[in-house]
Amino acid sequence: MKPIWIVDDDQSIRFVLEKALLREDLPTRSFTSPREVLLALDAANDEDGPQILVSDIRMPGGSGLDLLAKVKERHPGLPVIIMTAFSDLDSAVSAFQGGAFEYLPKPFDLPKAVELIRRAVEESQREEVGEERMVAAPEMLGQAPAMQDVFRAIGRLSQSNVTVMITGESGTGKELVARALHKHSPRTNGPFVAINTAAIPKDLLESELFGHERGAFTGAQTMRRGRFEQADGGTLFLDEIGDMPFDLQTRLLRVLSDGNFYRVGGHSAVKANVRVIAATHQDLEQRVKAGAFREDLFHRLNVIRLRLPALRERRDDVAMLVRHFLQQSARQLGVEPKRISDAALARLSLFDFPGNVRQLENICHWLTVMAPSQLIEPKDLPPEVLDGLSQTASVGAALAGVSGQALAASPESAGAEAQSPSLTESAVALSGVSHASAPPQDAGTWEHDLEREAQALLAAGRSDVWDVLTRRFESRLIVTALSSTRGRRIEAAQKLGIGRNTITRKIQDLKLD
Repeated sequence: MKPIWIVDDDQSIRFVLEKALLREDLPTRSFTSPREVLLALDAANDEDGPQILVSDIRMPGGSGLDLLAKVKERHPGLPVIIMTAFSDLDSAVSAFQGGAFEYLPKPFDLPKAVELIRRAVEESQREEVGEERMVAAPEMLGQAPAMQDVFRAIGRLSQSNVTVMITGESGTGKELVARALHKHSPRTNGPFVAINTAAIPKDLLESELFGHERGAFTGAQTMRRGRFEQADGGTLFLDEIGDMPFDLQTRLLRVLSDGNFYRVGGHSAVKANVRVIAATHQDLEQRVKAGAFREDLFHRLNVIRLRLPALRERRDDVAMLVRHFLQQSARQLGVEPKRISDAALARLSLFDFPGNVRQLENICHWLTVMAPSQLIEPKDLPPEVLDGLSQTASVGAALAGVSGQALAASPESAGAEAQSPSLTESAVALSGVSHASAPPQDAGTWEHDLEREAQALLAAGRSDVWDVLTRRFESRLIVTALSSTRGRRIEAAQKLGIGRNTITRKIQDLKLD
C-alpha cells in the first residue's frame, strides 16, 4: 500500500501519528512544510505517491488550506485530512469547501485519529477501484444473466453481416447494442449512421433515407445523399422502425432485397452496401396483424431478434450502473464524483424504472447536481423515486390487507383465490401437487418462494432442479455480498463465512465476472 503523508511542523505530532499508524501496518512519510510536500508530489510516481494526506492547517512554511487547494488541482481524488483547533470554525468550513475529506481537531484522541485515517484509506481504495473500472469500462455494462445473454449474442454476431432486429422498452439501450454490433463487425471501419424514423415527419423521411435530386421538390436546390448512401460500407441503424409509414416500408423492402434504390426525383438506381439494424419498442407481430406493418418486411428484418431486458429485470446491475453514471456525470460537470450509501442504493434498487437505463442515468445527473453532500442518502433521492416507492409500498400493503381479510372471511374465499392462479401455481396444479401436501411455510418468506419455485420446476419435468436453484441461490448471495463490500472479494468472503479461494471459484463457475 502507498504511504500516508503527514505534514506538520510539530515533531511530536508527526512522531505520535507515525508510531500509531505503523502499529496498524500503515506506512507513513513525514514532511515539515507544504513546500516539501509539493516538491515530493512532483517527483513521485503512481507507486510511491500518497494514499492519503494529513496536514496541519498553520505552519511556518505555508497554510494547509493553500496546500489543500494545490493538491486538489493535481490529484482531485486524493483524500486530505486537515488538522485544526476545536474553536477554529472558519478553518473547518474552509477545509470542507476546499474539498477536504475530514478535519481532525487538536488536541485529538489518538484512536479516533487512526480510525479516521483508516476510513480515508478505505475511501481512497474504493476510488482507485472505481477509476480502474471506469478506465476499463466497456461500451455496455451488465452482470445480470439477461445482459450476459445479450453480450453472448453480440459476440456470436460479431463476424456476421446478418440483419438484426433489436426489441425492448424505451431506454433499454437499443442504440448502444447497435453500435456494439457495428464496432465488433467486419464493417467497424465504415460509417455508423443512425436515424429515428419516429422523430422525422413523414413528408421528409423518404428524402432523409434515400436522398433527393436537385429540383425534386420545393426547396431542393441541390442534390442530397440520403442515410443509405451515407452508410455505404457500414451500418445503418433504423430506430423505432415500427412507426415507419406504410408506403415507405415498400421502398425499404426493395433496398433490403437487392440493395438498390432511387433518390427522390431521381431516375437512376443507386446501389448501397449497407448492413441494416432495426429497433423498436412495439410489438411488430401485433402491428402486422393490425395491418400497420408489412409482413414481408417484418420477416426480412426479423432474421435475428435480440431482446433487451428492462432494468427491473436486471436489478443486480443497478449498483454498478449507478456508480458508473455518478462518475460519468462528475466528469461532465467537472466536479468531485459523489458516493451513494448502501441504504440509498437499496432504495433505488427497488424502483421499477419505467424509463429504464436512460431514466437511471438522468437520476444520477440529478443527484450529482442536487444532492446536498458528497454522500447520497435515501432522503436525497429524487421525488419520482421516493413517490414511486411509497406508492408501491401502499399498494402492496393494501393488497396484503385485502388478501388477509378475504382468507379470514370464509373457507370459500381460499377457493376463490385459486381461481386466478399464478404461472407457478398453475404448474403446480397441473402436476397434481397441492400446497397442502408440502411442508408448511409462512407465506411471504423466501423459503415459501423457494418451495413454490421448486414445485414449478418439478411440475415441468425438470431433472436439474437442484443445480438450477443452487446456482441461483449462490449467485444472488455472492452478488449481494460483493455489493455490500463494493466489489472487495476477500471482505465479501469473510462476511459470507467462506474462504477466499471458494468465492473466487464460485464467481468463475457461476460466470459472475
